[in-house]
Amino acid sequence: MPQLIFLLIVAAVIWLGYRKFVKDAERLTRARRQAEKERETGAIGTLVKDPETGEYRVRRNGE
Repeated sequence: MPQLIFLLIVAAVIWLGYRKFVKDAERLTRARRQAEKERETGAIGTLVKDPETGEYRVRRNGE
């Protein structure tokens, strides 16, 4: 019985690690595509509108 519990714990850790890996890979791919798009158009950054003030600003990393 302890072997089964250990195996379930190991499987859960592997599954969570895999999910984290996929999430990070998708985030990096999105950032890379955005950087490539900015490079193609010659843009210095992407503007986003602040919903509270209505002013535009350059998008920060991680947004």
